[in-house]
Parts: sequence; C-alpha cells; structure tokens
Amino acid sequence: MTRRITSLIALTALAVLFAACGGTGATTAPTVTTTTTTTTQATTTAASTTTVATTTTATSAGASGATVNAHAVGSAGTILVAASNDMTLYNFAHDTKDSGKSACTGGCLDTWPALTIPAGTTPVAGDGVTGKLGTITRSDNGAIQVTYNGLPLYFFKNDKAPGDANGIYEYWEAVKP
Repeated sequence: MTRRITSLIALTALAVLFAACGGTGATTAPTVTTTTTTTTQATTTAASTTTVATTTTATSAGASGATVNAHAVGSAGTILVAASNDMTLYNFAHDTKDSGKSACTGGCLDTWPALTIPAGTTPVAGDGVTGKLGTITRSDNGAIQVTYNGLPLYFFKNDKAPGDANGIYEYWEAVKP
C-alpha cells in the first residue's frame, strides 16, 4: 500500500515538473536596455591586424554581453576576468604594447591560452573595466585575441576555478583595470 502511495506521489511530482517546464522549449531572455558608443580604428601590417575599440556600455541589468569584467580576486586585488567564465586574465611582459603581435606562441600558448572572440565581433568592456579593449589577429593560428590597452590577454592553464590567480610569475601579471 505504501509503495503505491509513494509511486503516486512520484508520478504527481513528475507531472507538475513537466507542466512547469512545458511549452516549446524556448526561453525568453530578460529585457535589457543598452546604450553603446563604439569608436574603431584599424591598422593593417603584413604580419597582423590590430583593431582598437573604445566602448561605453550602460545597461539596466549590469554588463550583459561583456567580454571582460573587473573583479576582486583574493590577494591580487581588483583585476580583469573573462566575463564568460570569471577566470583571471594575464599580460605577458615580452609582449609589446600596440604591436599587433603576441610573443606567446607554441608551447607558451599551451600554458597560457589566449582570450579569443569569434571573427567579426568586438570585445565589450564590462563592470569596472576602464581601459581600451581591442583585438589582434594571431599570426600563428588566425585566432582573434582580445587586448587590453594594447596588450594581449591570456588565461593560465592551472587556474581551475573563478578566483584562482596562480599565473602570477616573473614575466606574467594579472591585469589591473
């Protein structure tokens, strides 16, 4: 008898769950009002392309659609993180500002993966980001790498969770806004 009651309760719970999740399977995103001002300047060289974008975004729901945000991360203080996963972003001391190139290639790129975006998109500054976001086209693999104040941005492969900042080394630093 108790087995039948338990089964009946389970079936009722499933019916309620399906009714709550029913419909076409589509979801509606929250409404966000956005005002964006973008200035873009492009410079082409034989080896790469550099695009600098100054973006001002005001939203009623925060930095929706941002590429990079600034967050407090442990003892590193307020630093840049990727908006997609909240992972810490780094600069490489051997990169040259506004050169349109990355000095991190080959095995370096395995340890320090580049922050990239799809071709044809522009990086968007999120909460607390005060500098200029831009892009370079990597000459080694054609990826579009995000830059901050003219320097390429990277992740560190040993950062496993948001809030990790394990990649601060002699030639690597977490990026301050």
